[in-house]
Amino acid sequence: MTPAARAQWQIHLCVLLWGFTAILGKLITLPALPLVWWRMLLVAGTLMLLPRVWHGLRALPVRLLLAYAGVGALVALHWLTFYGAVKLANASVAATCMALATVFVALIEPLVARSRFSWRELLLGLAVLPGVALVVGGVPAGMRAGIAVGALSALFVACFGAMNKRLVERADPLTVTALELGAGTLTLTALAPLMPLLFPALAGSLLTLPSAQDGAWLLLLAFACTLLPFALSLVALRHMSAFAAQLAVNLEPVYAIALAIVLLGEQRELSPGFYAGVAIILAAVLVYPVLARPRRIVHAENIGTGEAKSITR
Repeated sequence: MTPAARAQWQIHLCVLLWGFTAILGKLITLPALPLVWWRMLLVAGTLMLLPRVWHGLRALPVRLLLAYAGVGALVALHWLTFYGAVKLANASVAATCMALATVFVALIEPLVARSRFSWRELLLGLAVLPGVALVVGGVPAGMRAGIAVGALSALFVACFGAMNKRLVERADPLTVTALELGAGTLTLTALAPLMPLLFPALAGSLLTLPSAQDGAWLLLLAFACTLLPFALSLVALRHMSAFAAQLAVNLEPVYAIALAIVLLGEQRELSPGFYAGVAIILAAVLVYPVLARPRRIVHAENIGTGEAKSITR
């Protein structure tokens, strides 16, 4: 097998593993806040055991360290709202909302990353709006709060993805991931006392230990669906074009929705209109790499800190 072919298999395995994150979010009985807190703590704590990470942290100037910590806070808010969408609706709805990040990226990236504004990308993003209307109309009324929270999560994806692109080449990827997830853990710790007032549907105690079953799912989420694909993606991206990488990552909602149907039977909760809307959204998202400006591969720390996002610039 050629290195390029092996890289294709590796990146699709990564995307499949990210697709499982929504499924595990549904299986874990913890509320969104402690679920994300434990995920970030486990991954950041593991990375902090590596001497390479500590060397990288010591080499960072204070200004850059604070910038990455700010990105980590956005990562925490993204994961919090993503799993909030899973809890308020279901895995299929949350995964579909992540596809909306393309719309937000078209608006936010030129401002944050100081790149050229593209009307082509904006129009492509707006093309998903009819699909959004069908998705909203195709879910039970009780799940629509989950769509709103999921759309907010997609906005956070666009924000921290654009910020990471400005900072991406200034530090070691593993150091960046450890710093961002550590800062995210501290952000959630600080927010925990306020969550019952701000977002009671997402709140939960950080002091209660997970059950044995939740603990097993959390370990799977942290290591099999976060650290493993992060490391694997670092290898795969050395042998892939930007187009192939972007197209593979954009398939994540497809994998997540298919897994939700097979493993959770979520098709019984949703109407055909929902899936028609999903088809429109995903068609626009999958066309995105074809029409977007040629880009080059950069480090994969964006991959390490969230799912369903751009990994090129």
